[in-house]
Amino acid sequence: QVQLVESGGGSVQAGGSLRLSCAASGYSYSRYSMGWFRQAPGKEREGVARIYRTSGNTYYADSVKGRFTISQDSAKNTLFLQMNSLKPEDTAMYYCAAGPGFYGLDPRDYNYWGQGTQVTVSS
Repeated sequence: QVQLVESGGGSVQAGGSLRLSCAASGYSYSRYSMGWFRQAPGKEREGVARIYRTSGNTYYADSVKGRFTISQDSAKNTLFLQMNSLKPEDTAMYYCAAGPGFYGLDPRDYNYWGQGTQVTVSS
């Protein structure tokens, strides 16, 4: 049983930083794409960043390039998202997800999801 558990969300002012974590268990963790997605009220879920477990290849949405960094601790099966220079438009529920292949940021490619952690950025 694959389990993904996010943590690290909270409320910050614009310009601040947060670091999200996602603890993964229940699968081999190799040859998977691990991604961070977000969903704001009334909006569709969108991809934020992705890392391919085997190679460490990363990919970012244009809206977060230069501000967010995705990384992993392979030994601990943990995924991170460092978010700097946060903006009010970054406010959303953030989800960790895993998909068995080399994918981009289409949520349909990811079949394992965490419960989410809320990020709120005030102006």
